[in-house]
This record gives sequence, C-alpha cells and structure tokens, in this order.
Amino acid sequence: MIAASYDVVVIGGGPAGLAAALAAKKEGAGVLLIEREARLGGILKQCIHDGFGLVRFGEKLSGPEYAHRFIEPLLETDVDIATLTFVTGIEKQQGSYAITLVSREGINMTLAKSIVLACGCRERTSRQIGIHGRHCAGIFTAGAAQYYTNILGKLPARRCVILGSGDIGLIMARRLTLEGAEVIGVYEAKPTASGLMRNIYQCLEDFDIPLHTGKTVTRVFGDGRLEAVEISDVDDQMNPIAGTEETIQCDTLILSVGLIPANELAENLGIPLDPRTKGPVADQNCMTLQQGVFCCGNALHVNDLVDYVSESGETAGREAARFVPGERIFAELKADDSILYIVPQKLNLLDLSAPAVIYFRSASERGKTSLTVTAGSKQVYTKTFTVLRPPEMERIEIDFSGAGLKPGDSIEFSLAEDQ
Repeated sequence: MIAASYDVVVIGGGPAGLAAALAAKKEGAGVLLIEREARLGGILKQCIHDGFGLVRFGEKLSGPEYAHRFIEPLLETDVDIATLTFVTGIEKQQGSYAITLVSREGINMTLAKSIVLACGCRERTSRQIGIHGRHCAGIFTAGAAQYYTNILGKLPARRCVILGSGDIGLIMARRLTLEGAEVIGVYEAKPTASGLMRNIYQCLEDFDIPLHTGKTVTRVFGDGRLEAVEISDVDDQMNPIAGTEETIQCDTLILSVGLIPANELAENLGIPLDPRTKGPVADQNCMTLQQGVFCCGNALHVNDLVDYVSESGETAGREAARFVPGERIFAELKADDSILYIVPQKLNLLDLSAPAVIYFRSASERGKTSLTVTAGSKQVYTKTFTVLRPPEMERIEIDFSGAGLKPGDSIEFSLAEDQ
C-alpha cells in the first residue's frame, strides 16, 4: 500500500533506482520505489550475458544476477515497492512534491520531501535517424530484439543486418549467431566502433562477424516483412554519398544507434538539461538545479558500465535522504572540445567534505593523453591515460577542498596527447 507521504520517492526500479532506494533506506528515510514493469531490475532482466559487476563485485555476473544483489537486500527492508505503477505528474508544493500515480488500484497521490529520478534511457528508432522506406515488420531496436530472444524465447531474425555498433547491438550479433541466425554484418556510420573493445573482440571477431565503418542504412524495402536494405557510404559529416548504394537481402534490421536519457519528468518540472548528455544539469551529489530533485544512472547520462549506474544511484539516494532545503553556491565544471561531456556540471562549494566523483568521455580516440583540470590559473588535477575512446567512460575523483574556489569560478577540463 502506498502511504500518504515519504521522505524519498525513487522513480524507476532498474539498477540506479534499486541502489538509490537501498542507500536512502540506510540513512533511515521512509522510501517508496516506483516501477512501471511487473518486476524490478530494469533492462538487466533480459541481459543473460555475463560481464556485469567486474568493478563493483570483482566477478563476472549476468544481468539478472547483478540485479539480484540489490533486489534481495531491498526486499528485506521496509521500503514500499509499487510495481506496474506509472508517474503521470509531479507538482512542487511548499516543502514537498505531490506525485500522481496510476496503477491497478486506480489513481493515487503521495507526497515526497525529495525525489530520485532513475528512469533510465530509451533507444533511438528508425524514424529518429531518418531511414527511408515503408514501415514493415522485421525492424527492431537491439533491446527489443534482445527481449524477443531472451525473455519470449522467439527468434526475431534468420538473416539480419545490424546498424550501429553500440554494445547491445554487438551483444545481439553474437546472441543471434548462437541461435542459428545469419548476421551479415554490423554497419557503423562513424569511422570507429561505438561499443566497448571487449565486445568488439568477444561478439564480432570471435564469431567472424564483419564490422563495416563509414557506412549506414539509407532505405528499407519490403511490404509486409522486410526484404532488403540499402547501404551507403557516408562522408566526414556522416551524410550518405550518392552513387555508393548497395542493396543487401535480409529479413531483419536491428538498430543499435544510440540511447537517450528518459527525462520527460525532469522537463515537466522545468529542470535544465545538458545538451551534451541530454540529462539534467546536476551537482556532485546528483541534485539537479531543482532543490530536492535528484537524478542518477542512465537518466543522468548514458553509462557503459552498470557498476557506475549503481554508484550514482547510491549517491543520489543517500543525498536525497539527507536533503535539507538551503542555499547552494556553485562553481562551473566546463570541458573544451577535446571532451565529449563531463558530469557533474556544477560543484556545490558548500559541500566539499569529500572528493567529487567526475565522469567524462573523450571526444575522439587518443593514444597516451593527459587530462588537465584548472581553476583560473591554478592547476588542481592532472592524470595521464594510456588510451582514451569515446565509448569508454572514464571516472576520476578530485579533492577540491583546498583549491580556493569562489562562487561562479570555472573549473576547466581539457585533454592533450603526450608527445
């Protein structure tokens, strides 16, 4: 049963939300966890491959095994859990947030002192990337193909093309091959692969599945079911090059062309989003620019490792439980063009008791490279990396307590390859 009010309401029961709910409960908060699906775990429920938990637990776990490490202790607490429940509205009231919920019991409302947005992300579809042709059967996002295969036990493809080299697409290339489907190839518009190197080796090279870079799907053919796709070369701006078209016969097109943080609730609350991450602007405690609203996991920015999703969930849950309305004084974290994005974007100068955890991605592939962090003319941090790749997020910790930062200061992050 949903109570009238809580200290913390966590929206989303995937890895970020599970970690947030547990962390908030450990702080003694009254917690409600809301999940729209029938079971907790989020996308992990359908990820039967291993590789999860290497950072956090020091062992290789499947997705369901990783989720179980959080679900089991959560069920031993008195956290209220509402599954098959949707949040349809959030309104700011004096000192709290009124949350409207829709479930099998009907429409409900509860109050929260603070909220954690752990809504995850969604996949881009064929319409969002402008593929021409009729809307026919046989076009799946990689996550949908994974659901059909691993949860429903249905083979969605016999002869397929995969567009995009994101990690789920690479994993599905291997999965479908193991199930007897023919994967003609993985086609990537960028000049380099978009997935983790371990997945390039384990999912493509180990199964002799070709990776074609600098190519994209420009058209699909088929009436009731997909019959073929048109592949074209792309230029430096990833625009198709006329005269390079090639038609490939196939019955399935699987799209692994990027993820978008699900932030409709944040937008409805008027919370500013970072155009680079597509997630809310936040400080080192995962609090957005709306007091009392926290964001974590893939709703904050798309992570490549679930271990870091859980880490940000713990931070958001812990700080949401400790939240007391009050002034925040910010310095700005800024990245130059050598860096794709940086999280957090704000540093609350009134809370520098612990080192700030910073995540960033290089804008391009680099060899031996140094990261330099400066505040004004003062260098506050430096680190050298052997290799940097955009698909592989980097995590660092910086102690800013002795940096002498003032309100409005800019903390600049930049990369330079060592000579």
